[in-house]
Amino acid sequence: MTRAIWNGAVIAESKACLVVEGNRYFPPDSIRREYFNPSDTRSVCSWKGTASYFDVSVNGQVNHDAAWYYPETSPAARQIQDYVAFWKGVRVEE
Repeated sequence: MTRAIWNGAVIAESKACLVVEGNRYFPPDSIRREYFNPSDTRSVCSWKGTASYFDVSVNGQVNHDAAWYYPETSPAARQIQDYVAFWKGVRVEE
């Protein structure tokens, strides 16, 4: 089981993560939605497409843009469409 943990809370958990470029992408149904708020931030990857971000909020603290996903991917990255990955201090462990 792979878990994403931030500020003492398990914010995502799955046995079906995908690894792309060293990042673990969690299936969309594995994140605990109560910790996620949409962000206006976007970025572009030359081969995956345009990423959207979530702010992660736990115990009154906010980690801005700590999670990202690709709502629409290029054909080469279709397997991770809507899957969520983490950074900015979110610990991912197996």
